[in-house]
Amino acid sequence: MKLIILDFDGTLADTQPLILRSLQGTIAELGLPSRTDAECASIIGLPLKECFVKLLDADDTLAERCCEVYRRLFDEYNHPGTVTLFPHVEETLLELHRRGLQLAICSSRARATLDHFVLSFGFEQLVQAVVSADDVPHGKPYPDPALRVLELTGCKAEEALMVGDASYDILMGRAAGCHTCGVTYGNQTAAQLRDAGADYLIDNFQELLTL
Repeated sequence: MKLIILDFDGTLADTQPLILRSLQGTIAELGLPSRTDAECASIIGLPLKECFVKLLDADDTLAERCCEVYRRLFDEYNHPGTVTLFPHVEETLLELHRRGLQLAICSSRARATLDHFVLSFGFEQLVQAVVSADDVPHGKPYPDPALRVLELTGCKAEEALMVGDASYDILMGRAAGCHTCGVTYGNQTAAQLRDAGADYLIDNFQELLTL
């Protein structure tokens, strides 16, 4: 294994409270049918517009309007310190880097917010590639984001491990021909990750060091 491809939300950083607040705020502001936090959490990991299509059965116009409101609320609520890393993420990434593995971040986030988080956590010193939803024709669960990472790093699919908290990450990794690992502490359950076909499951990010 030469390359670890990492999802961001729910895998490296605990963004769920901020995302749920922004989603629920969007629904309330636009007077849309209510959704539970569990229903909102289930779509975290998809590109933003697709989140609203799946969550609210929104047409293209409504989905675009939802995205506008969501982005405004997300920026409004995202104060310094609101988003934190999960336990052992920083030291594990440092150790993987020390061992000579290439690291990449592959997210359904827009480029602007993803770059903001990468810089705020100092990941730019550790990762060889960052791929956002804006960089590919089709986002997760299509293979495009993972294939873009492979292109940028020069690695083969069989040399790469995709690590994520959602079925969309696992399905993307498998479609690209990568090995896959689900983290059970994020936005979806171990059963959902297993059903998506994850090769490995871990309960703590640090377990990557002993796979």
